[in-house]
Amino acid sequence: MKEGALAKPIQLLLFITLAYLFLVTAKPFLVPVVFAAIFAMVLLPISMKLEEKGMGRGFATLLSILVLVIVVCIIGGLLAWQVSEISKQSDQLEKNIAEKFNELRQFANKTLGISQQKQEEIIEEQKASSNTMINSLIKGSLLSIGSALTNVILILVYIFMFMYFRSHLKKFVMIRVDAGKQAKAKEMMQSGRKVAHKYLTGLAMMIAALWVMYGIGFTIAGVKNSYFFAIICGLLEIVPFVGNLAGVVLTLVVTLAQGGDNSVLIGIVITYSIVQFFQTYFLEPLVVGREVNVHPLFTILGLVAGEFIWGIPGMILAIPVMGIAKIIFDRVAPLQPYGFLIGEEKKEEGSGIIQKIKGMFSNKKKKGST
Repeated sequence: MKEGALAKPIQLLLFITLAYLFLVTAKPFLVPVVFAAIFAMVLLPISMKLEEKGMGRGFATLLSILVLVIVVCIIGGLLAWQVSEISKQSDQLEKNIAEKFNELRQFANKTLGISQQKQEEIIEEQKASSNTMINSLIKGSLLSIGSALTNVILILVYIFMFMYFRSHLKKFVMIRVDAGKQAKAKEMMQSGRKVAHKYLTGLAMMIAALWVMYGIGFTIAGVKNSYFFAIICGLLEIVPFVGNLAGVVLTLVVTLAQGGDNSVLIGIVITYSIVQFFQTYFLEPLVVGREVNVHPLFTILGLVAGEFIWGIPGMILAIPVMGIAKIIFDRVAPLQPYGFLIGEEKKEEGSGIIQKIKGMFSNKKKKGST
C-alpha cells in the first residue's frame, strides 16, 4: 500500500466525527437557526414584493412574518376546534375502548390461555408502573412546552434578522469570493434561493392538496372528525414516508375507538392508497418539481440521521436541508458529483406517467389532424 493512501479516508472519517459532535452539542442553538433560515427563504419573495411597492424593509419583513403567524394560527385553530369536537365524545370513546379491551381479554383467555386473574395481576402491575411514567411524562411535557415557546420566539427573531440584514450577509459572501468569481457567486445565490423557495412553497401547496384529498376521502368513508385527521395526515407529510403512514394509522386507531365498523376502516385504507398514487405520480412531479428531488435511498438515510442527531426536529429538517444542499452542490463544480449522488437521475422524455399522458393526447391530436 502506498504511503499516505489512507490519509483521505481518515480525514473524511475525522470530519464526519467532528461534524456529528458539533451538530449534537450545538443542537439547542442550531435547530432554531435552521428553521428560521428555511422560513426566511419562503417569506423573502413576499417581503421583496412589498419593498418594490415602496414599503420599508423593516415593515415589509414584519408583515411577511405576520402572514406566517396567521397561517400557523389558522391551522392551530382548526386542530383545536376538531380536538374539542372529539373531546365531546369522550364518554362514548371510553365505552368503546372498554368494549374493545374486554374483547381483547376474552381473546387472550380463549386463545392464549391467560386466565382472568392473571390478566388482572398484569394490569395492576402495569398501572403501578404507568403512574410513575405519567408523572414523569407530565413533567417532561411542561419542560418541553416551555422550551418550545422559547424556540418559537427565537425563530421569529432570527427570521426577522435574516430577512432584514440579508444585504449584510450577502456582502460577507462577496468578500469571501475572488473578484473574478463574484458575478458567478451572486448568480448562484439568486438561483439557489429561487429554487429553494420553489421547492418549499411547492411542498406547502402539496400539503394543502393532501388536506383536500384526505378530507374528501375520509368524509366519503364516514370517518368522524374527518377534517381533523386530514389536516394531521397532510402536516405529517413534512416527514416523508413515515409521517403520512403515521397519520393514517392514527386515523385507523381513533376510528376504531369511536366504534367505526370494518367498512369505515377499509375506506380509510382505500383513501390512503389513492392519495399516495396521486401524490407520487402527479403532485410531486407537478407541484414540488424534479429539480430538487432527493433520491429515495438518501431520503431514508437523511431521515434516520436527522432523528439520530436532532430527534423529531432533525426528521422535519432533513429533507429540506438535503434539498437545499443538492441545489448548492449542483451549482458548484467540485461538488456536482455529490449533488448527483443524493439526487434522483433525470428520466428520459416520455418515461414518466405525466409525459405518457401528454403523449397520448398529442398523438390523438396528430391523428385527428391527418
